[in-house]
Amino acid sequence: MSRSSGVIRCKAAVAWGAGEPLVMEEVELSPPLPMEIRIKVVFTSLCRSDFNAWLSLSQAQPQIFPRIFGHEASGIVESVGEGVTEFEVGDHVLTLYTGECMKCKACVSGKSNICQVLGLERQGVMHSDKQTRFSMKGKPIYHYCAVSSFSEYTVVNSGCAVKINPIAPLEKICLLSCGVAAGLGAAWKVANISEGSTVVIFGLGTVGLSVAQGAKMRGASRIIGVDTNPEKNEIAKGFGVSEFLNPNDHDQPIQQVINHMTDGGADYAFECAGDTGMVTTALQSCCSGWGLTVTLGVPKEKPEISAHYGLFLTGRTLTGSLYGGWKPKSELPSLVDMYLKKEIEVDKYITHNLKFEDINKAFELMRDGKCLRCVIQIDTTG
Repeated sequence: MSRSSGVIRCKAAVAWGAGEPLVMEEVELSPPLPMEIRIKVVFTSLCRSDFNAWLSLSQAQPQIFPRIFGHEASGIVESVGEGVTEFEVGDHVLTLYTGECMKCKACVSGKSNICQVLGLERQGVMHSDKQTRFSMKGKPIYHYCAVSSFSEYTVVNSGCAVKINPIAPLEKICLLSCGVAAGLGAAWKVANISEGSTVVIFGLGTVGLSVAQGAKMRGASRIIGVDTNPEKNEIAKGFGVSEFLNPNDHDQPIQQVINHMTDGGADYAFECAGDTGMVTTALQSCCSGWGLTVTLGVPKEKPEISAHYGLFLTGRTLTGSLYGGWKPKSELPSLVDMYLKKEIEVDKYITHNLKFEDINKAFELMRDGKCLRCVIQIDTTG
């Protein structure tokens, strides 16, 4: 087992300001501290959460710059810090934007995946000492979700990475580090979609289409996809969406259209667009008595949700979903195994493969609604 040899210099795509193109910089990366590992990032992909945080439109997310974004990634362990026993140099890993310490109240409860120690980090620092591992000329470069995979190397807590089967293609399964896993888990673990049910999905990006895949695998009889991008119509069919609705094509509010189509509302509604206003619409689109709405999207702007109490009084339920409810270290390896057995689809979500130096192209494609996932090759030596 190799311990760290010290500070390294590496190339990273640094965001210097909200909405500004990322700049390739040489940064310094500290060695891993106790219970941390340093990872050679091989592939990463741009998630809508990175994009929204980069734009910094939301009051729900603090504006922190300069910063290295990226959290959906696969890589290889380069070195380990003191006390780390579960990882060795050369292990293939997925990064985890929310970790699993396996010791806190939430981790041992069996009821939640929201780790009290390694939960979602929003201040641009590491969990352990609230400091950064990246710097330039002695000044800190902030992290994103304690991962920061838009860099040749990164340091994460050992609880924020999971060892995976080394035969799994890193250029594909990096998507299980966030988006695809989040959607499948929302369908299976959070909503627990039942056979023959009706499902409506708001937002047909990677997460929404992963919900669709999960719903189809659970035997949902109708999967209604809602998106304002007409190009998503044909794309969505390939992931199990049976009916497509563009709100711009209807005179009535889309929730009224859905209620009419489904005799009073869907059994399950999923908000995957990062629009808190759409959460209310989703609630209004599911049926009274047992309708369940699951919100997965990170809000672009307004973080507050507003809904009439009557929606809940008549039996509707609203719940949130982070990482699809998966306990990431314990359960994500099983998703990788499902992929290797061809039991779940991952490859079709990848619409573009880009070189690291072209990373800004990924942001342009997402801004223009022209991609699902852009996979970015960080390491070119192999």
